[in-house]
Amino acid sequence: MVNYRKHRKIERQWACDCEDRFIWPHIKVSTIPTVAPPPVIVPNGEIIPTVNRYFYIVTSDIDLTNGATLPANLFFHDNGNPIPEFSIFNPNGYVNLYINGVMQEGGIYTITTTSLTLNPYNSTIYKGTPIIIESLGFSTK
Repeated sequence: MVNYRKHRKIERQWACDCEDRFIWPHIKVSTIPTVAPPPVIVPNGEIIPTVNRYFYIVTSDIDLTNGATLPANLFFHDNGNPIPEFSIFNPNGYVNLYINGVMQEGGIYTITTTSLTLNPYNSTIYKGTPIIIESLGFSTK
């Protein structure tokens, strides 16, 4: 026979006090312009993706209090060779930024062919942290 009083007592011991739980801070998402993309019509064709990835391992701490700009020539291509500039596919593509393997919000950075600019933020990117830029473009055949 089951002792229900004993069972209820155990449940109370394991009950979670909701005031003690951790609450993640809200993430501020930047406003993305709502420009309608042109219609895509590809009769009897193929859409061909082109992917370029660029890598940089931070050599000294980067204080982001006032923002930071990293020139493209600090980065290396997939093949391990240094690059003179980033290949950016505009308007038929997009760019993702990963810091320490985590994709970053689009509103915290700007990428041009010559540099990556990180907006001011109360943070530091520490020495040894990988920064990866992934540039994807699409063409038709």
